[in-house]
Amino acid sequence: MTMTRASYDVVAASYAQLLPDAHDGRPLDAAIMRAFAELVSGRIGDLGCGTGRITRYLHELGLDVFGVDLSEGMLAQARQLHPHLDFRQGDLTELDLADESLGGAVVWYSTVHMPAGDVPWLEFHRVLKPGGYLLHGFKAGDQKRHLDHAYGHDVDLDVYWHDVDETVSNAIAAGFNEVARLVRQRGVDEGGPQAFLLLQRNPGAGKTS
Repeated sequence: MTMTRASYDVVAASYAQLLPDAHDGRPLDAAIMRAFAELVSGRIGDLGCGTGRITRYLHELGLDVFGVDLSEGMLAQARQLHPHLDFRQGDLTELDLADESLGGAVVWYSTVHMPAGDVPWLEFHRVLKPGGYLLHGFKAGDQKRHLDHAYGHDVDLDVYWHDVDETVSNAIAAGFNEVARLVRQRGVDEGGPQAFLLLQRNPGAGKTS
């Protein structure tokens, strides 16, 4: 995680300029965010919020949302761009949030630097209330690529594509139910298909031990 954080600290300003919009004009991405917004209630966490573009969009949809990110550089951009919103530093694998404190969570491409087996599904389960929803966006596939350069800067990042069925299986094993999935083909600036899962923490599940 150290190199991931350092890389995003370096690229933060360029990232904010190059990716200013929540869904980059992609209507299917926006549609599943709106569906999530219709389903959730209570406090919502944008986990891996980056520069806050998704946080802002969810706020505009009427949600009580805050953002968490590993990179202080990305958070500095988020606070500058969206000073009316709440952003805090944190690690997705060990969130500084109480058990069952969120009505919903968005994990929007926040796991692209993790192997599929390292995605912290149990931690997401812990912080969600029973019946709470999680929206997960990720690169669909089964490959790994190393980046030495991104957003105009030198970086040291591994990028992972995750198999959709395996991702669903891992989520179910952690106590989630699949509500819906959307897999769309690549956009002009994307390296492959993109996947979006709408998951619900099992309403009958107690706290994760």
